[in-house]
This record gives sequence, structure tokens and C-alpha cells, in this order.
Amino acid sequence: MVSCIINSPLGYTKIVGDKNGISQVSVLNSEEQITAIIPHELENCVNQLQDYFEGHRKTFNLNLHLEGTEFQKKVWKLLQNIPPGKTISYLQLSKQLGDPKAIRAVANANGKNPLWIIIPCHRVIGSDGSLTGYAGGLHRKQWLLNHESENKQQSLF
Repeated sequence: MVSCIINSPLGYTKIVGDKNGISQVSVLNSEEQITAIIPHELENCVNQLQDYFEGHRKTFNLNLHLEGTEFQKKVWKLLQNIPPGKTISYLQLSKQLGDPKAIRAVANANGKNPLWIIIPCHRVIGSDGSLTGYAGGLHRKQWLLNHESENKQQSLF
């Protein structure tokens, strides 16, 4: 496995992967040393993330190397089907899996998503439309949803 640290509008981002694909993308809550030379295995991911943050890309086309339970992988697969600029509730997601009672398990799998932004767990919200838990922080979740929205809200200040 190789890794790198890049800077993004939401903070330092760590990317981990190998010849089999990307296994981790995470936002860090501390200042880190930015990687001077990006490993070849991670270049495509870095470029696609930069395109995303610049507004030139809405979806990702990467080889992923996911490690998790079969249930987690099913949830992560469904997350990848949520279109940019759209949201879905945890309940809707559990219904898509065929078990509306699995809402807590779905939320848990969502929280263990190893590929920040690439697998768009930020597009999952509460049934009442609220921004509920997000490993990267609710301010980042809001930023990502605003970034992907076709109707961008402008700040008055």
C-alpha cells in the first residue's frame, strides 16, 4: 500500500491504495505534510478529486479496493447510485436493501465508509431532512451538499 496527503477545500486528505485500487480516502482534522511526489497508483484519484473540488467532475471513475463485510459492501454500492446533488434518507436506503428495520445497521455501515466523497455517504440524511451524523463533521457534509447542488446558495457575508 502507498499513501499520500493532499490539500482540499475541506482540509488535508489522505489517500491510500495500491495496484488493486483505492482503499481509503479520508479527511484529516490536523495539519499534515503535503506529499511532494504522488505515487503513480494514486495519481488518477488525486486528479479526479481535484477536478471534483474545482467543479469539473461530479462522479468518479476509479478502481476501488474495498474491505468490509458483505453488508457494508452492499450499502456502499447503493451509496454510489445516489446522483450528485440528490439526497436519500437512511430509511430509504434500508428499504432499498429490502429491510426497513435495518436502518441502524445501514447508518453504521455508512459511518464506516472508507472512501470519503468517492462513495458519497454525505448524500444520506435523516428522514426529516436533517443533516445527521457525518464522520468528517456536519460542516463538511453541508459544504459537499452545497458544492454538488445545482442551486448553489450564496452567503450574504
